[in-house]
Amino acid sequence: MKLEIVTPEAKTFSDDVDTVVVPGSEGEMGILPSHAPLVSALKPGELRYTKDGEETALAVGNGIVEVGLQHVSVLTDLAIGESDIDEDAVQKALERAEKSLEDELGDEDRAAIEEAIMKSVAMLEVKRRRGGKR
Repeated sequence: MKLEIVTPEAKTFSDDVDTVVVPGSEGEMGILPSHAPLVSALKPGELRYTKDGEETALAVGNGIVEVGLQHVSVLTDLAIGESDIDEDAVQKALERAEKSLEDELGDEDRAAIEEAIMKSVAMLEVKRRRGGKR
């Protein structure tokens, strides 16, 4: 089945794959060829796909996933592979974001910071699970 991942900046990935696992709003969702069509919200986390027996992981942000019988389209605000994640920079950004939650914030600012924290955690999990620092 064809997997396409699109961010606001570019089409990040497009290839035929064997399986896909996405972080849906209700939990992880595994997708195989001939899956029933659906559209679901995507939350920050780890997207995994297998091709020829090899699994690859990406950190993804908020978005949507559309599943057809032979395609999976992911529209997200973040899609980054393990090799492109700077663990130290992400860790520092996470610490700054967590510290800023201690300030008095409006609902929108708090929601934006919490979203940034979820994306940072997703990137760190992909990096650490896939061969980064332990």
